[in-house]
Amino acid sequence: MTDKNTNDTFSSEKGIHTDFMEKMTYGDYLQLDTLLSSQTRLSDHHDEMLFIIIHQVSELWLKLIIHETQGAIQAIQQGKLQASFKMLARVSRIQVQIIQAWDVLSTLTPAEYMEFRDQLGNASGFQSYQYRLVEFVLGYKTPFILEIYKKDPQLHAILEKAYHAPGLYDVAIQAVADAGFSINEAVLNRDFSETYEKDKSVEQAWLAIYKDVDQYWDLYQLAEKLVDVEDSFQQWRFRHMKTVERIIGHKMGTGGSSGVGYLKKVLDHYFFPELWDLRTKI
Repeated sequence: MTDKNTNDTFSSEKGIHTDFMEKMTYGDYLQLDTLLSSQTRLSDHHDEMLFIIIHQVSELWLKLIIHETQGAIQAIQQGKLQASFKMLARVSRIQVQIIQAWDVLSTLTPAEYMEFRDQLGNASGFQSYQYRLVEFVLGYKTPFILEIYKKDPQLHAILEKAYHAPGLYDVAIQAVADAGFSINEAVLNRDFSETYEKDKSVEQAWLAIYKDVDQYWDLYQLAEKLVDVEDSFQQWRFRHMKTVERIIGHKMGTGGSSGVGYLKKVLDHYFFPELWDLRTKI
């Protein structure tokens, strides 16, 4: 026997939700009408649907990466390192998803892509403001990016705020200083709108933490979470570069981007350089 409230919402025989009157549905909550009507092809080519969906899904994952990383930054600033670990671990798992997305896109052959590439006009993945936000929150600041969005005041304001704010590594270094390690004042009080450059005092502090893991367990965990994030980010960059190379070779990208050349160049950049250098010195 089932009670009246259960009968109002579930089939007594199959347990299936049947009463949607005046109640929010699954589609309502996720705004599926909007979401699933946003794949507008500009050509009749079958594979353009793949191209659109892969990029839209990646943008959704980027949105969550930004949300979690900004949450981790705030948690670290508040001294809540354990909370930040959960958020950063989630970022690493999200990165697995966007890395694997390149495997799906790589099923698009050069001949197939050329069938609709001209329809993209000047649109390019290099214009993804969320990707630039991810770089900003991780501490990689490039001033020319702000110039791109000057024509869009709303996006420019979002990017400019992140551009001048401390990145993930900045707050991690501050946490190390708060734990009693001697960090160069020029690092702690630096201009956060500039890309971080490695510092000897920061390296020495991390080395001390790695050499006494038991005493500095929380800071050691924080460092390893940062390495996880950067490792996955570099894997994503590499898969991006190889997928572009596989589909268009060394042609100039849409929108005038340098394509593979640029993607190879950024593979050499490290967000958290001392955490990689110390591995040789332990």
